[in-house]
Amino acid sequence: MSNLPLMQQRIWLTGASSGIGEALARALQPRCQHLFISARNADKLAHLAEPFGNVTAISADVTDSDSLAHARSVIEQHGGLDTLIANAGTCEYVDVSEFDAQLIERVMNTNFFGLTRSVEAALPLLRQSQRGYLVAVSSSSTWLAMPRAQAYGASKAAVNYFMESMRADLAPLGMDVSVILPGFVKTPLTDQNDFDMPMMISAEEAALRIIQGLEQRRFAIHFPKRFTVLLKLLGCLPPALRLKLTTRMSRQSQGSQS
Repeated sequence: MSNLPLMQQRIWLTGASSGIGEALARALQPRCQHLFISARNADKLAHLAEPFGNVTAISADVTDSDSLAHARSVIEQHGGLDTLIANAGTCEYVDVSEFDAQLIERVMNTNFFGLTRSVEAALPLLRQSQRGYLVAVSSSSTWLAMPRAQAYGASKAAVNYFMESMRADLAPLGMDVSVILPGFVKTPLTDQNDFDMPMMISAEEAALRIIQGLEQRRFAIHFPKRFTVLLKLLGCLPPALRLKLTTRMSRQSQGSQS
């Protein structure tokens, strides 16, 4: 079965109101048949969709199954769906001196369970497509366990495992699966980071890299390569060397040395 060209696809993009999602929405609009954009910020979505006849804005929260079911009904009324790009996500960092399990639950609820709820809503429509395509945004940080990233990193590692398992189950049905693993991208979320972010790229550049990967339907879409390949190599180091490296990054270690 041949791939369905991007220009013929009806695409649902979650988390489209800012950051990578917003840039990807703008880049996808002229390249696809119809684009459904969803997020919690209804006003921002409406403004984003207004100039374009092939963009439908749907207010939906990935932590709320009912709102995603409503989004599915809207998409169904517009003729169906070929691709889900589950992009909605958040990030909070852990302070081990004041460990907060609820923080981890919040991040997992959006980044991982938000993905599974989105898949639950979209999968019946994707199975009706000529060539259904399931895509999720993860992170290249999953290749090396970083300090303070227990919540974010664990949620994205769960995304990777889930999507690879979905790939095994959906391949016999003629459906494709991809995971997007960006390095540092300048977004409102990364603007809040208080540490160095090497080889950062713009959200617009990230969107173009993602589209290149979508056109090829690669399983792992990672960029920028000069950063992600380095991170992957560091993740292959023996455990003792990885621990030595990441311990140096830890604020606990820095605090004890000051």
